[in-house]
Formats: sequence, C-alpha cells, structure tokens
Amino acid sequence: MNKYVVAISGASGVIIGIKLIKELIKNSEVHIIISKEGLSIIKSEVGLDWRNDKNRRIKKYFNCDNLVCYDNDDFYAPVASGSFLTSGMFVVPCSVKTLSAISNGYGQSLIERAADVTIKEGRKLLLSPREMPFSAIHLENMLKLARLGVVIAPAVPAFYHNPQSLDDIIFFMCGKMLDSFGIQNNLFKRWMEGSQNQR
Repeated sequence: MNKYVVAISGASGVIIGIKLIKELIKNSEVHIIISKEGLSIIKSEVGLDWRNDKNRRIKKYFNCDNLVCYDNDDFYAPVASGSFLTSGMFVVPCSVKTLSAISNGYGQSLIERAADVTIKEGRKLLLSPREMPFSAIHLENMLKLARLGVVIAPAVPAFYHNPQSLDDIIFFMCGKMLDSFGIQNNLFKRWMEGSQNQR
C-alpha cells in the first residue's frame, strides 16, 4: 500500500484538501498534518470543529484505519525523517507563508519539515498555493520550487466539463492533483472524453 502525506495549511480552500484525503484513503495509507490556522479555517469554511481532540475527531470523520494524524509541532513524527518512506506529499491548500518557508528550506513546523524531507529525498511534492493575485515574491518562490521538480498546482477550476455544482469544481481540482501523481481517478469528465475526435 502506498503512503502519502497530506498537509492542510492556513489558507482558504480546505475542502479541496479534505476531498483529496477522502480519495487517497481508498487505496493508500495517508499521514495528515493540519496547521492550527488550517483547523480554524476548516471550522469556518466546512463547519467541522477538529480543534479539540483532533486525532479522534478526524479518524471518526474519515472512518478509516489507514490514516495517521500528527500535530504540526511534532518533530518526532515519522514524516519528519527521510528514512520514513512515502510515495510523496501534498500541501493542499498551501498558504503563501508555507510556500515561502518550503522554498527557503525553513522548517519551523512539521508541514514545512516534511516538505523539506520530501524534496531532499527526491520524492514527489505538490503544493496548491491559494492566493490571488500572486506577487512577484510568490511567483519567484514557486519558480524556485518548480525548478526542483515540485508540482505547483493552484486551485484553478475548469469549465469545459460543464460543472453543475461546487462539488464538480472541487472534484476537478482534486482529480488533476491526483493525475500529477499518476493516481487513477474518475473525479471529472476529461477533455473530449468519449468523443471520436479525441486525440
């Protein structure tokens, strides 16, 4: 069974990270890190209060045995070490503060340390920065990481599949993120899918 790390940092769009976890736990072991700010945003945007007794509440919500939760200040967590083998890491959403820390190798939290480990071990890392518009500083940080092989996947919707609901848009973004890891999914209708003109 593959192992993935999923981090949710303090930025809007936490529902995308939650949906990503739901998809990954179907066939993989998932190690979750949520920042303090991320927990507050989950409460305000999704209505789930995981701030107290976090590990029990998260496990109950996902109702899955192949899921492990860590505190964002737990540097003794296995994911803080390169010797702990994983198939990669997602930071969804990724605040620009977290983006900056990762770009500069500043591992002040477990999210940042786990991302740093993922890079140094040559594993797949995906960041989904949630900001608009991006400043030159944000773009320079993204470019630096992209040149190291990090996947930069902002939460950008598409409309060619004629989304009928907010879920359709969320599923599209999650599906594209899973695609970048080569993880099979049927979360969205692909371009020209089912058409004889597909190339």
